[in-house]
Formats: sequence, structure tokens, C-alpha cells
Amino acid sequence: MSDALQKTITLLLLIALGLVLRSKFKNKEQTNGIKEIVLSVALPSTIFISLMKIEMDSTLFIIPLVTLVFNFLMYFSGPLAFSMFGIEKNSSTGRTLMMLIPSLAPGLSCFPFIAEFLGEKSLAIAALADVGNKFFVLITLYLLAMNMFLKNSTDEETNTGGKIKSLLLSMVQEPINLLIIIAIVLLSIGVNYTTLPVIMTDIFDKTSALMTPLVLMFIGLAVQLKDGKKGLVSSILLFRAGITMVISSGMIYVFHITEPSMMLLAIVVPLSSASFWPLAHISAFHAKEEAKALPKEKRTFDMELAVLMLAFSLPFSTLLILGILSTGTFFANPVILLFSGLALIAAAAVPSMVSKAYLRLSKA
Repeated sequence: MSDALQKTITLLLLIALGLVLRSKFKNKEQTNGIKEIVLSVALPSTIFISLMKIEMDSTLFIIPLVTLVFNFLMYFSGPLAFSMFGIEKNSSTGRTLMMLIPSLAPGLSCFPFIAEFLGEKSLAIAALADVGNKFFVLITLYLLAMNMFLKNSTDEETNTGGKIKSLLLSMVQEPINLLIIIAIVLLSIGVNYTTLPVIMTDIFDKTSALMTPLVLMFIGLAVQLKDGKKGLVSSILLFRAGITMVISSGMIYVFHITEPSMMLLAIVVPLSSASFWPLAHISAFHAKEEAKALPKEKRTFDMELAVLMLAFSLPFSTLLILGILSTGTFFANPVILLFSGLALIAAAAVPSMVSKAYLRLSKA
């Protein structure tokens, strides 16, 4: 049995363990407690170790900008799916999807697998990439959500400056980002992981070891299969993954990326699940409309769709990323990646095409 297959089976068994333990975690607070340990302790430690072990290069600071470009490309690619699925861009469904499709949450859905399959250097680069994504989901998406909200209402005032200041402050205070800043400062003055006190490195090593098992068990605990627009959400996620692969193949070609690990990194980071932050922005404006008792059909966003999309997105992205990394360097080929992306887009369109054909036949 190959090492990649052994790793894959081990990781899947940890997800299965989370599914088995679901009966022991009967309320959301318990599950969120595990997520908080991952995001505030285990993941920051892992990122800090990875950054402190690489040699800093000024070219690395281009990485967040490339990710930001990807976010915008995904934002403008989103409406391509709307005509395919009969969604109006200015509807609550369209606005909700415009918020969620371009967002990324690599912490839970991507980083553990990068650490396992691609190593610490790749994880450090992925962490820098997420800095650009954080600016997009925290600042840009809030401004876009506010613009959608204002266009859909007539008399609401929003303290934009105060909200952006609050978001920037929360971004700096987030443990992952705080340790990224500390690591960059230490590296810039010649301090690396081997020169840190042994007590400090022991703490980071032991807390970092928690990350992969906790993340995978959390996925098993948190996965939800709610009723509702499951068909639409599944098709949107297939389209999102397909267009992501197409864009990634283009970026690999444009930037002349030839190293297999870097190519795989350029593939799997963009395939991360949708971020929680767009839901937070949506929730804020949803609460304002709910307080005014605005009818559902007149609201800016579809809250139920946003929650359902997040619930499906995490397991979908996890299995897709795990599958790609398990194949070794098979997908580290722009041509294979391009056709795989087009195949996923075609698969996303099939249910809608079958439904339309059925309606035509029933009317005939």
C-alpha cells in the first residue's frame, strides 16, 4: 500500500471517528469548542512553526496579492453559473451566492492536508496566501454586502467606517494573523525556529500536534445534510470547484509554475470551503431586515441558503482536496486540471438541463 493511500485512509478514519462521536456532542456549543481550540491554538501553532522554519524572501509577499486576484476572479465568475441554474443576479439567492462563492476558509478544509501531504514549507506559503483572502472576506465582502443591502433598502444608514475599523482590529487580534505577524518580524531580525527557547518550541510542537486529528474529527461532528435546496447547493459547489480549477490552471500557466508541490498548492488552496465571514456579514444585514419585519421575498440575502451552502461546502471541499492530494502529482498538470474543471462544470449543469428537458416534455 502506498504512503499516500495509507495517509488518506488514516485521515478518512479520523473523519469517521467524528461521525461516530456525534451522539456524545449533543449541542452546538460543544462542537464549536473543538473548532475554537483548532482556530485559536492548534492551527496558529502549526502556521507559526511552518513560517519560522522557512527562509523569508521578498517574493513571498506577492502571494497574498495573487490570492486576492483569485478572489476577485471568482467573484466575477459567479454570475456565469446563474444563467445555467436560472438564478437572477439581483435576487436574494444571487446576492447570497455572490458573497459565498469567492470566499475561502483554508484553515479547516485545506491546511491539515497540506501539512500532511506537502510539508511545512507549503503550509507556510498557504498561510501567506490566506492573508490576501482574509482582506477580501473581511473588508471587501462587507463593503459589497453593504452596497447590496443599500440598493435593496431606502432608509437605512450604516456606519461603514466604524465597521471596517472593527473588522481590521479583529483581523489583527485573530491568533493566526497575530502569530503570522510575529513570525515575520522575528524572521526579519534573524530569529528562526531553531534559535527560540526550547520551552517555547516544545509548547508550539505539542499544540501543533493537535491540529490534524481535531480538524478531521470536527468535520465528522459538524457535517450536516439539511433538507431544502440541496440540489442547487450541490450544483453550485460543483460549478465553484470546476471554475476554480480552470482559473488555477490559467494561473499555473501564466506564472510558469513547474514545481509539483507548488502546482498542487495552487490547486488545493483555492478549492477550500466557503468562509464563515460572508455568513457573518449576511447575518448582520439580515438582522436589520428582520427587525423591520421585512417579508422574506424582499430581503437582501437568503439566510437559509447561506447556512446550507456552508454546511455542504466543508465536507465537499475536504473530500475533493483529499482526493487530489492522494493521487500524488496526477493533477499537477495544467491540461489535466483544465479538463477536470470543465468536467465538473458540465456535471454541475446536468441536473438543470435534465430538469428543463423534463419540463419541456411535460408541457408538450
